[in-house]
Amino acid sequence: MAKADARHIEIGISEEHRAQIAAELSKLLADTYTLYLTTHNFHWNVTGPMFNTLHVMFMTQYTELWNAVDPIAERIRALGHHAPGSYGEFGRLSSVKDAPTKPPKALEMVRVLVKGHEAVARTARGIFPLVESAHDQPTADLLTQRLNVHEKTAWMLRSLLEEQD
Repeated sequence: MAKADARHIEIGISEEHRAQIAAELSKLLADTYTLYLTTHNFHWNVTGPMFNTLHVMFMTQYTELWNAVDPIAERIRALGHHAPGSYGEFGRLSSVKDAPTKPPKALEMVRVLVKGHEAVARTARGIFPLVESAHDQPTADLLTQRLNVHEKTAWMLRSLLEEQD
């Protein structure tokens, strides 16, 4: 029996499609990690009358984001490509703005996170046409899961702003 070549991948998705999907997933990974860092930063630095509510909410959100980066990175690896993993790479790839250097007031934190979740949702949604043309169901499933989380989280965060505006 011939020895398998670790560099040759034959999973029914062309190398060109695998490379394109991995490149787009790298952007999703960068967006997710950047939003994770911002959310964790806000968890540490939130103050004011909504402290307890937001502190707990942000912890739930950054934990979910932390748990999301691994499946995204592992999908990139399963497609035969390296996952980005440095701040420099994430900075170049992310559509999510970095956290403000001075933590804003609590409700501005919420607004920043709404924009971040919406940006990640746009990134995920933008990958679908490529994934569908490649018949890449595992990546489509991953994207669907991520969209559900980001759209729901953005809605929940926006709900905190309704009474304030």
